[in-house]
Amino acid sequence: MAREIFETKRKALKINLNPDIYGTFAEIGAGQEVARNFFEAGAASGTIAKTISAYDMAFSDAIYGVEESGRYVSRTRLNKMLHHEFNLLTERLYGEKYGSKKFFAFADTVTTLNFTKTNEPHGWIGVRFQHEVGGPVNDIVIHVRLLDSDSRLQSKVLGILGVNLIFAAYYYAEDPQTMIESLVDNLSIGSVEIDLVKVSGPVFEQANERLLNLYLIAKGFAKAAIFRPDAKAAQIKDYLYKKNIIILRTKYRQKSNPNFDLFNLAVEQFEKNSGATPADTVVLIEVLMSNALDEDNAITDEDLRYFAERAEYLCSTGNNIMVSNFHRNNYLAEFVKSFKPKHVGIATNVSNLKNIFNTHQYNKEEYTNELLSYISGMFSKDVRLYAYPYLDKKSNEIVTTRNMPVADEAQHLFDFLIQNKYIVDIENYDEKYVKTV
Repeated sequence: MAREIFETKRKALKINLNPDIYGTFAEIGAGQEVARNFFEAGAASGTIAKTISAYDMAFSDAIYGVEESGRYVSRTRLNKMLHHEFNLLTERLYGEKYGSKKFFAFADTVTTLNFTKTNEPHGWIGVRFQHEVGGPVNDIVIHVRLLDSDSRLQSKVLGILGVNLIFAAYYYAEDPQTMIESLVDNLSIGSVEIDLVKVSGPVFEQANERLLNLYLIAKGFAKAAIFRPDAKAAQIKDYLYKKNIIILRTKYRQKSNPNFDLFNLAVEQFEKNSGATPADTVVLIEVLMSNALDEDNAITDEDLRYFAERAEYLCSTGNNIMVSNFHRNNYLAEFVKSFKPKHVGIATNVSNLKNIFNTHQYNKEEYTNELLSYISGMFSKDVRLYAYPYLDKKSNEIVTTRNMPVADEAQHLFDFLIQNKYIVDIENYDEKYVKTV
C-alpha cells in the first residue's frame, strides 16, 4: 500500500495537535524557517517550548561553546546545540504539566547562498527526541546541500526539511527506509541533496547505518556515500576537502577481491608523482551502485544489503570505501573536483581505458563531441588516470597504453594525454596479477 504523503502544513499541525510532543527549536542561518511552519500551522503552543536563533557568533559561543575549528556550520556545532537545548528542557520542564510529554530538541546550522553567490550553501540538521515518555534519547542527524539558485527558495526548502525530519522522528522512526524517503516530501527534484544520515539511540538499535546511507543513493538523494575503515559513514566534503585522493573503481557483484596489486602500485606511483604523503592522502575503493541501477532502474532490498555487506567487508581490509552511482570516470572526476582536492588519481584497468577510445561506445554521429565532453570532464591539471595492464585472451599479449588499440579518430587526442601524463601506465606490476580479458 502506497504511503500517504501529508502536506507540510498538515504535518506541522498533526504534531502541534499531539499533546505528547513538546520541544525546542534552535536555528542558526536561513531564518527560523522550521519554527515558522509550526507557528503558521496553528496550535503551536501545544508543541513549542522555546525558539532561539543565536546568529551572532559571540552569542552562539556563549550559549554552546567555542568551536575550535572556527566552523559554525558543522556537525560538532549541531551536536552541541542538540545537547544544550535538550538538557535545558529536562532541567526546566518538570511536574504534572509535563508528565506525559515526549521531549525533543530540533537544531540546524546552515549557510544559504550569499549576496555575491560565491559560497556553497549547505547545512547540518538534527533532532534529539524521546520515543517514550521519560525514555532515553534518540538522534537523527543529516547533512544537506541546498541546490536552488535563490536564497529565499533555499530557506523555504530548509523549513520543509525540518518539518519532515521531526515528523519522521515521531511517526516513521521504526521504519528507517520510510523515514529516509519522507525527508524529501513536498520538495521539488533538484532542490536539495542529502549526503549523510547518522542515527543513534534505542529506537534505532536494529537500524543499519550503512543501509540508510546507501538508500540515499538508491533514491537519488545523494550521489555517493563514504565509509571509513571502521565502517562508519563519513560526511564526504569534510572527509575529502583539499586532500590528495586516489580511487580504485570496482563493479557491482564483483565476486573477487579488488586487484590490490593494481591498487597498491597505483597509490605508490600517485604519491611519487604528486608528492602526496599518507597523512594528507585519502585512499578509496569505490563500489559502483550504478551497475545495479542500470539493470532496471530500481534497487531492491537485497541489492542494498549486498552493498552494505560489501562495504563492511572491504572496510575490514583497512580501506575507505565509497559507494556511488557514477557509471563513467568523468562523472566521478567532476564530483571529486568539487571538493578542491590537491591531486586526484583514478586507478583503472587498460581494458576499461580502451573502451573510452572505442568509437563503438558512443553515438557515431556525436562521437567527437561526446569524447571531447568526456575528456574535458575527466581531466584537469590535478587529475590523473593510472592504468594497469591486462592480458589479451586472443593474442596472449599483455596490453598497456603503449600497444592499446585506439580508434583512428581519437589517436591524436590519446597521444596528447599520454605525452602530457594525464594517463600514466602503472609500473613494476607482477604478471601473475594481470587480468585476462
